[in-house]
Amino acid sequence: MPSVRQIRGRIRSVRNTARVTRAMQMVAASKMRRAQEATTASRPYAEKLREVLGGLVGAGAVDPDISHPLLERRPVNNVLLLAISPDRGLAGGMPGNLSRASGEFLRAQQQQHPVAVITVGKKVRDFMVRAGADLRASFTDITDRPTMADTLAVTHLVQQMYTSGEVDEVHIAYTRYVNTLTQQPMVRQLLPIAAEGLEDESAKATDYIYEPDAGIVLGALLPRFFEMQVYQAFLENSASEQSARMVAMRNATEAAEDMMDSLTLELNKARQNMITAELLDLVGGAAALEG
Repeated sequence: MPSVRQIRGRIRSVRNTARVTRAMQMVAASKMRRAQEATTASRPYAEKLREVLGGLVGAGAVDPDISHPLLERRPVNNVLLLAISPDRGLAGGMPGNLSRASGEFLRAQQQQHPVAVITVGKKVRDFMVRAGADLRASFTDITDRPTMADTLAVTHLVQQMYTSGEVDEVHIAYTRYVNTLTQQPMVRQLLPIAAEGLEDESAKATDYIYEPDAGIVLGALLPRFFEMQVYQAFLENSASEQSARMVAMRNATEAAEDMMDSLTLELNKARQNMITAELLDLVGGAAALEG
């Protein structure tokens, strides 16, 4: 059985750990609120942009004879995966879940086409290196509060690889923010932009008059729409990361407090046993003197 001194040392160590995890929980909670607000604030803009594009499609802007590069469908010979993850750990199972979803996508696609990978974040980058993926580029140390300017380098690289014909299809892997306790890893197609999905919005879009014409407006909006899709994925991932970290640190703090309670009980038992042993030694010594 550990000595009283050893148990006291363990209690001090666990108490210090609890202080650290509680501080990290508070920091993550503060960042989480800002990230959640940014994510929910950007969703209406993305939805309205999709609605406007749907209106353009309904106005006949997508001419079969005039194809925009981001709408162009061609035989798939090469696939690109853009994977977004946190740079740091201590976020529960979120990085692992995203890596698992990305790995499953890679295995399924590699049976049919070569897959190139661009990563954002150290966690998914390390996973792709261990998996032996064809890593074309890696972006790290992007701020916890990403702006559109922070994502443009990524979107321009992806768009250039697609429009040049280096890849024929682009998918994005990220963690979608549902609520504080739920984050959902997702892998979905990013390019080519599905005109069928835009047509779903055309029924509820308002009938506008476009100048100079709907096709030119569509050509100007499609790159913005693509950039917004990537930026929204960054925001969703940031909100998911801070939520997962806050929950993980809260659970770690509670576990440390439970461990301190158990160690305190063990300490009391050890002290009681030590006192009992000392009393028995006194009683035995007194009896020996009387004898």
